[in-house]
Amino acid sequence: MENIEKILEQIEEILDNSATVPFSSKIMLEKNEIYDLLIDLRLKLPNEIKQSQWVMEERNKILVEAQKDADLTRNEAESEKEKLVNEHEITRKAYEQSEQIIENAKKVSREMRLGAKEYVDEMLMNLEEQINKSMQTINQQYQHIEKNMVDQLKVIHSNRRELNVHTKKISKTDEKQKK
Repeated sequence: MENIEKILEQIEEILDNSATVPFSSKIMLEKNEIYDLLIDLRLKLPNEIKQSQWVMEERNKILVEAQKDADLTRNEAESEKEKLVNEHEITRKAYEQSEQIIENAKKVSREMRLGAKEYVDEMLMNLEEQINKSMQTINQQYQHIEKNMVDQLKVIHSNRRELNVHTKKISKTDEKQKK
């Protein structure tokens, strides 16, 4: 995100330092310089997107692994239960143990899923905060540029008014001299 902000600062600096076209609010820019910065910006943005995709893939891997572990534990418990079914006392104890193992496996599975979801949510929250900060920075920069342009328009308007007053004085002087 820092690289993107640096590029945006460079664009703002170019806009602030660009020469203005006389009698207009337009500025002259070095086209290739802006294009280079925009290309650099486009190259850096996909990294942020890739990072969020990586977070999602990691979340899915964690959830799949947790499900595999739960299934494996459940299958092991079922196998153990079937082995002990033949003897009554052993069967009863095995049933209790298998139920305990299954409950533990479910609990572990739930905890792992919950942990994975919390981890992904935290990563997405951080990414969201970074994007919001970038948007605020861009908004502030845009407002700064807009204010500068409004100020320049006021100066231009004032200059035109002064020019018109001066032109009218010259015209009156010319008319007096003709008489």
